[in-house]
Amino acid sequence: MATADTSSDIDLVAMRRSVNVLLDHEGVPAGPAPDGAELEALIATLRGHLEVLIPAVDDVLGKAEESVTRHCMLACLGDARLRLRAEPSPRHNGLVGHARRLARVVHVLVEHYEAAEDAGALFCAAGREVER
Repeated sequence: MATADTSSDIDLVAMRRSVNVLLDHEGVPAGPAPDGAELEALIATLRGHLEVLIPAVDDVLGKAEESVTRHCMLACLGDARLRLRAEPSPRHNGLVGHARRLARVVHVLVEHYEAAEDAGALFCAAGREVER
């Protein structure tokens, strides 16, 4: 039985573009967020990115040796799963806040995925150098 190659489904450029609508390169809100149908579509897109990224990063995690980076990835995966199940809350900026939280976790998983794909995966997505 053949398994699907999830790496072919991962369009990191499109994922970064989606994140950049809401956040700058440091994860800070980047100007006014879209509203209405455009915001709803962006949320759906970010959720779709997470549905692709979570299993891909989980697969990379399964191959990683015990390290600080592995534990960082594990924590980020847990957060991503929580964000994927979460609903917007008026208490936390409603749809815009929800979209920004999704964007942040997409950004972090993209960073983890890229770091793991690079030789050695020596950096945590938070930017700290780690030892093997």
